Amino acid sequence: MDRNNLYPIFLKVKNLEVLIVGGGYVAEEKLHFLLKSSPDAKVTMVSPMFRSDTIALAKTGEVTLVDDVYKKEYLKGKHIVVATTDIPEVNINVWRDCRAEAKLVNVADNPPYCDFYMGGIVTKGNVKVAISTNGKSPTTAKRLRQYFEEVIPENIDDLVKNLNEYRKTIQGDFEEKVTTLNEFTKGLIAKKE
Repeated sequence: MDRNNLYPIFLKVKNLEVLIVGGGYVAEEKLHFLLKSSPDAKVTMVSPMFRSDTIALAKTGEVTLVDDVYKKEYLKGKHIVVATTDIPEVNINVWRDCRAEAKLVNVADNPPYCDFYMGGIVTKGNVKVAISTNGKSPTTAKRLRQYFEEVIPENIDDLVKNLNEYRKTIQGDFEEKVTTLNEFTKGLIAKKE
């Protein structure tokens, strides 16, 4: 049976340096979703050309555009790299260079050359849901994202904030607090009859 063995994590991208290699539509899409999820992300984009919409989008965040072809030196100080060019040899070189320097890399639309995937993300205040199809179907992840955007209530953030305050008032050890919170929140997933 095929199974998704990816380990989901939520990165504090404002503490990391991201490099996007490429300036076309795919690069713009990766930048858009990165900034949508983490507006304080620090991103450098390297490409001999950038779409006008990418230039405008870059101005909305902490994004540096470098008008150049990819060179290994651009990896210096970077933690996460996304290769999006339409030249397979360049993308593979980026992947090789990242492997040699133990940097996390994603070669867009090429799962064998990815340490991570950029899945569908739903954000409602402090609640964030990430969706992965193990790189097999970005369209399915997109549709699931749209579904969850509709079904997760807009006021879910109020609930999270209230539960955080309630959690601070609970007495007892860790296990007792978990039991109390589990009992208190089980109504969130109770099925309607």
